[in-house]
Amino acid sequence: MRARSEEPGFRDFDLPGVAPSRQKRSRETTLALLRAGADMLRARSLAELSIEALCAEVGVTVGAFYSRFESKEAYFNALMALATRDGEQRLGEIRRPSPDTGLDKLCHVIVGGIIAWMRNHEGVLRAALQHDDTRPDKWTPFKALAQATTMRALLPAMGKGMGKRRKAAKTRTIAFGFQVVLGTLVNAILNDPGPLSLSSKEMERRLAGCLLLLLQAEMGHPTPR
Repeated sequence: MRARSEEPGFRDFDLPGVAPSRQKRSRETTLALLRAGADMLRARSLAELSIEALCAEVGVTVGAFYSRFESKEAYFNALMALATRDGEQRLGEIRRPSPDTGLDKLCHVIVGGIIAWMRNHEGVLRAALQHDDTRPDKWTPFKALAQATTMRALLPAMGKGMGKRRKAAKTRTIAFGFQVVLGTLVNAILNDPGPLSLSSKEMERRLAGCLLLLLQAEMGHPTPR
């Protein structure tokens, strides 16, 4: 996954609950509201995100907000949709690895890409996770994205790196390894228990190393006769 800008483009505003606009200045205001909200959610919960404070941050009226978004719920849905689209686009840009790419390199590339995406949308992801118990549908797009990442990125690339034997066992191990990676990162976003945070470069190295060890352990299992 290559590093990309976290800013949504104007073409991304065809979202439910967001009023379309043909005027560039109006689209720029919509973009500014989305960017500001995503940034403010890094330091506060969705419940603490005040529409008045958001509009003051951007320098627009509350009326300007509601002329673009049907409600605060619609606004958050737009942030969720943009984060999901960014993840889908990153997934589509993953380059097929060369045949001689080592398994250790693949682990670092994929884990690094996942972490980069999560860092870009950390506040939105945290808000979605915090509301998962009361509004479980809010996390559903990210679950689908995680499944797509497993099927389209991890299995094809890593499966080849693990050899031809024990295909079902390899598939299961790769999926579980990805679950371990995501579980660790979700815990870091929600609780930041330490010793490593989402922003730590060491997090990338150690998680990639954990994934590699899981895969290598499966490769070391003898094939049943």
